[in-house]
Amino acid sequence: MFATAFLDIPSLQLAGGTVTLPGSKSISNRVLLLSALCEGSTWVHDLLDSDDTRVMLAALRQLGCSVEAQAGTHSVCITGLGRRGADGKSVGLKKPTAPIEFFMGNAGTAMRPLTAALAVMGGDFTLKGVPRMHERPIGDLVDALRLLGCHIDYLGTDGYPPLRVLTPQLQLDKPIQVRGDVSSQFLTALLMSLPLAAQKDIVIEVVGELISKPYIEITLNLLLRYGIEVKREGWRRFTIPAGSHCTSPGEIHVEADASSASYFIALGALAATDKAVRIQGVGASSIQGDIRFMEAATQMGARIESGPNWLEIKRGAWPLRAMDLDCNHIPDAAMTLAVMALYADGPSTLRNIASWRVKETDRIAAMAQESRKLGALVEEGPDWLRIHPLPQGQWRAASIHTYDDHRVAMCFSLAAFNPDHQAVRIEDPKCVAKTFPDYFETLFSLTQTPAKRIPVICIDGPTASGKGTLSSLVAQQLGYHYLDSGALYRVTAYAALKAGFSLETGHEAAIAAMAQKLPVRFEGDKVLLDNQDVTEAIRSEEGGMNASRVSTLPAVRVALVALQHSFQRLPGLLADGRDMGTVIFPGAPLKVFLTASAAKRADRRHKQLISKGFQAKIADLRADLEARDALDSSRSVAPLKPAQDAMLLDNSDLSIEQSVTLVLEWWQSKQAFSA
Repeated sequence: MFATAFLDIPSLQLAGGTVTLPGSKSISNRVLLLSALCEGSTWVHDLLDSDDTRVMLAALRQLGCSVEAQAGTHSVCITGLGRRGADGKSVGLKKPTAPIEFFMGNAGTAMRPLTAALAVMGGDFTLKGVPRMHERPIGDLVDALRLLGCHIDYLGTDGYPPLRVLTPQLQLDKPIQVRGDVSSQFLTALLMSLPLAAQKDIVIEVVGELISKPYIEITLNLLLRYGIEVKREGWRRFTIPAGSHCTSPGEIHVEADASSASYFIALGALAATDKAVRIQGVGASSIQGDIRFMEAATQMGARIESGPNWLEIKRGAWPLRAMDLDCNHIPDAAMTLAVMALYADGPSTLRNIASWRVKETDRIAAMAQESRKLGALVEEGPDWLRIHPLPQGQWRAASIHTYDDHRVAMCFSLAAFNPDHQAVRIEDPKCVAKTFPDYFETLFSLTQTPAKRIPVICIDGPTASGKGTLSSLVAQQLGYHYLDSGALYRVTAYAALKAGFSLETGHEAAIAAMAQKLPVRFEGDKVLLDNQDVTEAIRSEEGGMNASRVSTLPAVRVALVALQHSFQRLPGLLADGRDMGTVIFPGAPLKVFLTASAAKRADRRHKQLISKGFQAKIADLRADLEARDALDSSRSVAPLKPAQDAMLLDNSDLSIEQSVTLVLEWWQSKQAFSA
């Protein structure tokens, strides 16, 4: 997962390949709570691993449920709170006796149903969240629960969390009314919690139009899997039969998230031409309402084929066809349509989306504001959004504010396919952890663009100048891949010696042939050769001298050029070495030549060796460094020197933090994002 402050996505061109989606958030949190309300154990397979599900799992542990995760899988065993009497019949739940305070983050799919379940169960519970959670309305659910006799107090602003829930005095003699036009999660919360009190039939009446009906269908489907058959009269009246209680299905599989599928359906419609985007884990028969995003995407021109548990999408009509759509049935996935509309042949209108106003952020305002940054004309109303397409020549590079909303971040990543080759910056990319922690890695695994569009930052300099430390830290800040070219030469020398070769011209051809297929990769500070950690083995002084020797072999340098070019992958690359800016990536938009005095470098190397328990003399280290500088700068092939357009950085008197800040400032000065 990208944990950077922002992620720059360069202009993208094509897409194709297979993606296996994470489990549905809506299904995952419903299944976890229902399993907790059962007697016995339930294995939940293909569970979404995200911020929202972690919030729910933490809450269930606090309640006293046993949660057993199966290592290396997305399977969890939940042992519920249900109890049986001597006659084998259900006798209710095992209730906690001590007060509990729950932190619910910004997880609405956990907050609403858990509040209802706790209110019916009774105890002494406090539910809090992040500041945005305290701005998301819950008053209609609380009003409905109070009519039932539940005891719920507001600890801040009336109508909003945080809440305190105490023991109820349940009254089941008349229908419970709940508004349906704010959030379907209120009705879901009642449907999941009221079987706890079903000594007699319990009737729920919906006041106003019920929005997001497909999410209620998910709830009803899952309740049936847990032995509760709710009787429904249209979308106005729901009856939970007397004697209803949750019965464990033993095991249950979570469908892949249909809302997350929308981004990859859109990806196929925008960029998959010869090769389709194939989505595994969800198909047209899904119980999730957002699967109907397929219909909207097809209406806009996507070519979609589907099977029991898969979808394949290619670009069809181009430009996409404009649309005017009531989106009440796909409230989350409809956000993706807003970005697709930028590629349409006319203005598109999304209607009946008032629920967007009370989600993780005000999504109508957010989608309008961020689309305007890209250059689009956007109109908005209380429950509608109209997006005018952006013709070629009018797209702008933009820095997208994500409002701590995972769907805003994922939607606007698709703007990188614009015809004007403008980059898109996604602020706070880690917010996708709410539902899809690996979203950006998955996106980049499916997308292609010419190498010239993938940004490269080169940091060259002499031995012991601090290139590796500086480069790896800058790469982490930007979310870029990292290439330590010096390590490649060290690994080549190490592998050659292991293979019995000498580092002389007589074995040059053999070493070059080996170097072409060197199975090396970098993981943080580690260097792996054929999955073996060789970091310590190649970091010695001897390893550095061997690297300098092997780097003088022209055939080896040629063999390693292609290997180094292969590290230029989306979203970008930070390459350090001695000829990155002069030979390997001469077109890099930022080149830095890092240096420090020989005395300063010798002092740093001395402290490093002493910290590792090695004895060394500063004078000897300085002499070695000066000798290596002379060798590297005088070699006939790619001598050590700054690129003509390199920024010179002498870090003799700078801290590593100051050096990182300076390089990032240089990089930012080359960007042109609308903020």
